[in-house]
Amino acid sequence: MHLETQAYSEQVKRWPGTGQHILAQFTDNMVVVYQAYRPAIGRFAAEHGYFGGEFGYGRMSWIKPNFLWMMHRCGWGTKKGQEVTLAVRLKREGFDRILEAAVHSSFVPEVYESKECWMRTVKNSDVRLQWDPDHDPYGGKCERRAIQLGLRRKALGSYGRQWIVDIDDISGFVREQREHVTARQLDRLVTPRERVYPVKEAEVRRQLQLTETCAT
Repeated sequence: MHLETQAYSEQVKRWPGTGQHILAQFTDNMVVVYQAYRPAIGRFAAEHGYFGGEFGYGRMSWIKPNFLWMMHRCGWGTKKGQEVTLAVRLKREGFDRILEAAVHSSFVPEVYESKECWMRTVKNSDVRLQWDPDHDPYGGKCERRAIQLGLRRKALGSYGRQWIVDIDDISGFVREQREHVTARQLDRLVTPRERVYPVKEAEVRRQLQLTETCAT
């Protein structure tokens, strides 16, 4: 497994408590995002290093850079059809292009001139943006909000076949950490090390409605 990990109890102390932030594991060249699929899709992707086989390019596919949000969504790998958790190492250039193209899934008057303008933009966009409450390991809502990004059409094709560095099946790691959560032993919980992802362009930060903060 390529993920850098750290004790959850240490990380939670330095994460922002409120606001809209992209928490992710990243380097100068790549960003990790997470997805969860049924075994046929997940295992194919991990084995081949791209999405193919039974994966459907004709629908929207959501990626999440925040590990705990993914765990909430897939029930720590227990929900039907989401048993295989994938850590996808994505070229940072590709991730930045996704952010630049992202359009909110609901009307945000601070970003769009009118509701009609937003509706036209959504219709033409290949990337959907959604902010949801982040979650603690038990599934409780946090005041901080986490991002998820829906990809379709050209953006999904570029993601699935061009921008991926590699794909790890981390289902075993998820099962191990789920045991600590089930036992309510958060002092033993280890999660991927995540920091606030820095978006350099001011216009993109405004478009995403990011909360301004110093990266940690």
